[in-house]
Amino acid sequence: MGKKVIIDTEECIGCESCVELCPEVFEFDDDLEKAVVISADSYDEACVEEAMETCPVSCIHWEE
Repeated sequence: MGKKVIIDTEECIGCESCVELCPEVFEFDDDLEKAVVISADSYDEACVEEAMETCPVSCIHWEE
């Protein structure tokens, strides 16, 4: 099993930059008004890394 993408929803400000960059990995939860990770077996690591770098509050992380 590979790395898992995690969003710290307590820190997320709902800017949707990750959703715009990687819609196959992230989606916006209207009820939470935050981004969430779409469940998947694997992710485009380059896209996730870009989302991590773009996130203004650095709330996206890898979990082994």
